[in-house]
Amino acid sequence: MSNYPLTTSHFKVEWGGTRTGFTEISGLSIEAKSIKYREGDSAVHSTEKIPGQLKYNNIILKRGLKKNDLEFYDWINTIQHNKVERRDITISLLNENHEPVIVWKLKNAFPINIEWSDLRANANEPAIESIEINHEGIFIESI
Repeated sequence: MSNYPLTTSHFKVEWGGTRTGFTEISGLSIEAKSIKYREGDSAVHSTEKIPGQLKYNNIILKRGLKKNDLEFYDWINTIQHNKVERRDITISLLNENHEPVIVWKLKNAFPINIEWSDLRANANEPAIESIEINHEGIFIESI
């Protein structure tokens, strides 16, 4: 068994669409906000810091744009007044055998933004589509 760090280049996303191949994922983070607190009769003239709510960043998924693949577009079009199709999303970091090593699970996710690559006549690169995902929490499993 090797003690080398895992690499970031082999991963899979299960998001409720038919394609699971992505080129990039960003925004995987959890931050604990702190609350300053002090009682009026405290002999210490500074505040205590206590843990507050957790904050989860939005996740951005990127992949190559393919003909007749409008799944991101179809998903964002489920947004109506106070309604949207919510999905649980699983992001797995894979080992050499294509097996999950670490899994991030996003609860009640929904799209808030889709963006496509700029179109440039002199470009020599694949067209990329990005979807920004809002969610209600990240749960991590180590396998």
